Amino acid sequence: MLEVKQLAKNYGKVIAVTGVSFRADRGETIGLLGPNGAGKTTTVSIIAGLLSPDSGEVLIEGKQVKSDTDPVKLKVGLVPQDMALYDKLSARDNLTFFAALYSLAGAKAKQAIDDVLNLVGLTDRAGDKVETFSGGMKRRLNLAAALLHDPQILLLDEPTVGVDPQSRNAIFDNLEALKKRGKTLIYTTHYMEEAERLCDRIVIIDHGKMIANDTLQGLHKLLPVTNVIAIDLVHADGFKPEQMLALPEVKSAELIEGTLRVGVHDLSRGAPGVLRWLAENGHSYHHVSSEQPDLETVFLTLTGRSLRDS
Repeated sequence: MLEVKQLAKNYGKVIAVTGVSFRADRGETIGLLGPNGAGKTTTVSIIAGLLSPDSGEVLIEGKQVKSDTDPVKLKVGLVPQDMALYDKLSARDNLTFFAALYSLAGAKAKQAIDDVLNLVGLTDRAGDKVETFSGGMKRRLNLAAALLHDPQILLLDEPTVGVDPQSRNAIFDNLEALKKRGKTLIYTTHYMEEAERLCDRIVIIDHGKMIANDTLQGLHKLLPVTNVIAIDLVHADGFKPEQMLALPEVKSAELIEGTLRVGVHDLSRGAPGVLRWLAENGHSYHHVSSEQPDLETVFLTLTGRSLRDS
């Protein structure tokens, strides 16, 4: 549905985006993950046709956007990071204005407005001025405005910034419903948990460069340790964790307050060998659990810094 090829955009000597490429199919959510200033908004702006790239191209259903009035742009909806709403107008009047921009009027516009208000749960507040809305409600109305013309591709530039947890979950529910309808979602965020919950694939961008492009499972495989086995030893005094490194599947081992933490690449192959070695060498344990490194760990490993660093 959408293909981005080798996008590059510079502002003088400042490199905003360089070599960013990915594709997104129907019913797929692609996350653009990176800290503020990484190049996410620039990438989204180029896809939306608001910026022209210095090089590279964006294809929608195999067609390149050639002008501001190119009909193919109607397949795209944009939810900007900054609110695109008029506080002195009601929710319905805001949507009526945006519907007119998409050449929607009369019964067709009314139906589209009713549909998006219902989707975002604001039907009962349709006649209220936006200035009376909470931040979360404004974010949901911002989403509704982008959906009026029923776009196939929805670009969401950090749509949950500054909203409360309840509103964030409501937006997540809206996006998951759109995905089930077959919409293609491009979702920029610097919140790890959002990317983990919503995205089928994650594109990590840092300093304008694409660091990785894979599923969450695929990103984990880029790490030297993809699983950690946590073993609570009965008697930890004198135990030397470094002796575990002789086992073929073990990549790391440390003892923290009586808990042995062993890093392995393949859990199904590594765990049996670790537990068997402990039993054979007389080390009893009373609890075993496993965990995967979170997306923060993936980002830190790939970029050398925390996601929220600037």
